[in-house]
Amino acid sequence: MQVKEIIVVEGRDDVSAVKAAVAAEFIVTNGYGIGEDTFERIEFAVQRRGVIVFTDPDHAGEMIRKRIARRIPGCRHAYLTQPEALKKGDIGIENAAPDVIRAALARACTILETDTVSDITGADLERHRLIGYPGAARRRELLGRHLKIGYANGKQLPGRLHGFGITGIELDSAMGQVNLDFTP
Repeated sequence: MQVKEIIVVEGRDDVSAVKAAVAAEFIVTNGYGIGEDTFERIEFAVQRRGVIVFTDPDHAGEMIRKRIARRIPGCRHAYLTQPEALKKGDIGIENAAPDVIRAALARACTILETDTVSDITGADLERHRLIGYPGAARRRELLGRHLKIGYANGKQLPGRLHGFGITGIELDSAMGQVNLDFTP
């Protein structure tokens, strides 16, 4: 599989793992401390070929993703779940199987930059037991997997749903499937 877009990853091990799955060009952030030259390369890549941000499904990866998304609109985002990226207690793209990496890249999404207000409220998240209830983290994990938006903690979830343009009706539908799959 040849990927047209430039893939932004955190480190060299991620490059090796993704190269084992697809043919692509890469920009490496070398962790959270993204330099100005790296931001400029990403901005140029978005204009020329497009960019897929593919960071680890952990706190640091999410922070890197947010920094890039805030500064450079128009990037696509690929996500792995933590179980897909877990090996011997270590979470990272470098631990994922090639077929899992290909699937994540194939479903990469562009986060919407919009001024519209989402119709999803905190009450909706509570009603679906996504915040403030035992098992909420597991429900959010299943929801992220079902909607292909990755895991989000309780504070991140409203922004993630809004950023992907998920409506209340779509949330209700997805939660129907999540509740079928949920086991505490």
